[in-house]
Amino acid sequence: MSSRVQNNSSQEQVLATFIIVMARSGEAGPRGISAFVVEKDTAGLSFGANEKKMGWNAQPTRSVIFDSVRVPVDNRLGPEGRGFNIAMAGLDGGRLNIAACSLGGGQNALDRTITYMRDRRPFGKLLTDFQALQFRLADMASELEAARTFLWRAACALDAEAPDATRLCAMAKRLATDSGFRVANDALQLHGGYGYLSEYAIEKIVRDLRVHQILEGTNEIMRIIIARSLLDQR
Repeated sequence: MSSRVQNNSSQEQVLATFIIVMARSGEAGPRGISAFVVEKDTAGLSFGANEKKMGWNAQPTRSVIFDSVRVPVDNRLGPEGRGFNIAMAGLDGGRLNIAACSLGGGQNALDRTITYMRDRRPFGKLLTDFQALQFRLADMASELEAARTFLWRAACALDAEAPDATRLCAMAKRLATDSGFRVANDALQLHGGYGYLSEYAIEKIVRDLRVHQILEGTNEIMRIIIARSLLDQR
């Protein structure tokens, strides 16, 4: 789905070979939205400059610009007016993906921190010998494990098409992205000043995980989804 091209600065960038666009093709509201596949070489389609971001620099982020773009009806995904449903159907899985990414980043930060603390000896004593820091590690590991277990439950519910799958996916996304970032931030703190150095890779994990609390619907929106689902049951 992607190809490598050269930009004006001769730096290699990755651009999608096609994009999926949700566009209004009918009445007002969600029923008037259809989904279309648009190839990147389509006349009138262009992309903005690669955005400079706080993190997530492994993935290019560009504006998509349409200037009198014409797309044949054969490029429509599904029946007309089903674009909103297609978009919503992909959100639950996307939220689980972001949750899993956060868990992976948090676990990596924890693993690096344990290795660092086993080697670091301030005041003639290893960091791992300080009970307060042991408690900190225990809490970090427990938080990740709790989020991981809940993520499995949500994934099973989505696979089974359970009626509460959307709520569980929103819960898992909120919990895992908050937990992953919190653990990474704690890992940076436990590294002390070294955590701020790129050499130790912790600062990159912190920057990358922060956006997961925004992607696929902010965690504030996740809370709204959860609350509405709970209230609708009564």
